[in-house]
Amino acid sequence: MTGGHNTRVSLAALIATRPGHQTRLIYRTRTGRRHGHDQRKGFTETDYARFLDAAHQQLGGPLVVVWDGLNTHASGAMRELVAARSWLRVFRLPPYASELNPVEPVWSNLKRSLANLTKHDIGQLTALIKTRLRRMQYRPGLLDGFLAKTGLDLR
Repeated sequence: MTGGHNTRVSLAALIATRPGHQTRLIYRTRTGRRHGHDQRKGFTETDYARFLDAAHQQLGGPLVVVWDGLNTHASGAMRELVAARSWLRVFRLPPYASELNPVEPVWSNLKRSLANLTKHDIGQLTALIKTRLRRMQYRPGLLDGFLAKTGLDLR
C-alpha cells in the first residue's frame, strides 16, 4: 500500500489455528522506500524469518506454514532460513490459487475498510492499517471464516 512519494507500507500476516485454541491473526508492518535498483520495497527473506521466529515464540510451538508463490517465499535464501528451523514446516500453494490462501481475505477486508479514507502521510496510513488489523485480531469468528472459505483440510 502506497502513501505517496514512493514510500510504502508492506505487510506480512498469518492466521494461526490450533485445535482447542482461538484462531489468531499475527502481522507485521514495514514502512520504507526503495533506495536503488536492486533493493526491495517489501519484506526480505530475513524479515520473513524474523516474523516466523516471533510467531513461533508467540504461539509456543512448531509452525506449519502454507505459503503462496511470492518470489521471496521461494528463494534459495528463504529455503536455507526455513531449513535452519526444525520447528518450521512449509507447504506451498499451487500457482494462481489465491482462493486457497486464507490471508487473501484479510487483505481484501483491510483494503475495503481503507477505501474511502483520506490519509495525509505514511504515518497515518500505517496507523490506520494497524488499527484495522488489530480489530480483525479480536474477531476470531471472522478469522475462522477466512480459513473456512479456503476449503482446506487443516488437520
